[in-house]
Amino acid sequence: MLLKDVLNMKKIVLGGGCFWGVEKYFAMIPGVLETEVGYANGKTENPTYEEVCKNDTDFVEVCYITYDEKIVSLDTLLDKFWNIIDPTTLNKQAGDIGTQYRSGIYYIDESDLDMINKSKMKVQEQYENPVVTEVRPLEKYYSAEEYHQDYLEKNPTGYCHIKFN
Repeated sequence: MLLKDVLNMKKIVLGGGCFWGVEKYFAMIPGVLETEVGYANGKTENPTYEEVCKNDTDFVEVCYITYDEKIVSLDTLLDKFWNIIDPTTLNKQAGDIGTQYRSGIYYIDESDLDMINKSKMKVQEQYENPVVTEVRPLEKYYSAEEYHQDYLEKNPTGYCHIKFN
């Protein structure tokens, strides 16, 4: 693929609990070209994992996804996202508890917002409790430390709340 093609690819940032499993899950989807774990929309500069885990930076653990919309649509990615989280739990996914584990969809392209909101409304119909997954523009993003990148590939027995079958 040419560099100009990569630059024209779509991007979305998703928070769904521990970022290790979210990254592995989305990396397996045809059309997803690149995944990276990091920290989004907090109030400090260049946070470390330890700082994010203290619950006072407002950062959320996320997976930054670059995808080819000719192969996989944002709507499909969102459907898959809703399947791996509980969108009704605040600051919690499975055994992961804390503000850094809140669920969220952080958009880069304003034109994606309508589809994101429609997807969230469709999911709300499946739940009695309110869907608390936040939808916000990506305001800040920092890559996580290298040892977090592709973590479950490097550590196949590592903890993950997501089922990969």
